[in-house]
Amino acid sequence: MTTDSPTNLYDLAPPRLEQALGTIVSPPFRVKQIEEWMYVRGIDAFDAMTNIPKELRSALAERYTIAFPEVVERTTPAADGSQKYLFTLRDGNRIEAVYMPMGDRTSVCLSSQAGCAVGCTFCVTGFFGAGRNLSPGEMLGQFFTIQHEHAVPMESMNVVFMGMGEPLLNFDHLVTTLDVLYRSIAPKRITVSTSGIIPGIEELAKLPRRPNLAVSINAPDRRRREEIMPITKKYPLEELIASLKRYPSEKGREVTIEYVLLAGYNDSHSDALALAKLIHGLRAKVNAIPFNEDPNLPAWMKRPKEGSIDRFVDTLVRNGVAVTVRRSKGRDIAAACGQLRGKSVAKSRATR
Repeated sequence: MTTDSPTNLYDLAPPRLEQALGTIVSPPFRVKQIEEWMYVRGIDAFDAMTNIPKELRSALAERYTIAFPEVVERTTPAADGSQKYLFTLRDGNRIEAVYMPMGDRTSVCLSSQAGCAVGCTFCVTGFFGAGRNLSPGEMLGQFFTIQHEHAVPMESMNVVFMGMGEPLLNFDHLVTTLDVLYRSIAPKRITVSTSGIIPGIEELAKLPRRPNLAVSINAPDRRRREEIMPITKKYPLEELIASLKRYPSEKGREVTIEYVLLAGYNDSHSDALALAKLIHGLRAKVNAIPFNEDPNLPAWMKRPKEGSIDRFVDTLVRNGVAVTVRRSKGRDIAAACGQLRGKSVAKSRATR
């Protein structure tokens, strides 16, 4: 982004927004009206604020912007209704978000970074390397764009930060984004997924309102986890589990343990037993995620056969672990993190 670009009001935390508007907006109730247009209705043009005087709208447009990232590609909806969005940012970076209808509720999966420095070997985003943090406006823009296009009522929305990037390495901007989303969506309907950044988890625990927490484990022992998730050498598995046991969970809420199943690597009966032992005493459920194969990733990484998936899950259940299986919603639209961007980048490289 260029340094002389006007400030995007969506990038300001709510108290800073009120402070900025207070210098030019009068009377004070107009500030609340503007907040309503932004935080609840999610508009991206000052002219849409029809109850704000035209002169004030013009003054706002001279000083600020409320622009969202531009959609450059939408996949054809999958058989299950899922649809993936590819956005371009002002600096040319591209990010993804996913719309996932689920009966009477709808989930939107958002990116928090343009790329990812974590480097998980099973993730296409990690394959293309680190990128910058997204601003609150760039995260909120993904959400409001999809919510508007599908006319989804706010009361039926779930939000998951499971797209490109590591949310807890973009902590301050994440918190600002959460504070805006909380205006319309309860914290229990929002989930932040992390690779296990312990300092970020500890800071998240201090917030007065906390989203659901999902943590990628992906192997029941430290050696294999560090093989496929190199950053975890800095945040050892034993210390992570101890941190999760300290994490405050409201009644009826629990930590989700994300576990990507790789054929012949971490999907055996003994692996399931080891995972059950690892998380014993933790208020948690396991989300088993059969691997999404991609040509950009190592050839040895394969999706387990359905029988292997079932045996792994059955072993966990028999050992008292609550389990859900992510049955590849949106698999036919490359809905795994980074896959649509990966196709776009691969095509660009091929034409050079």
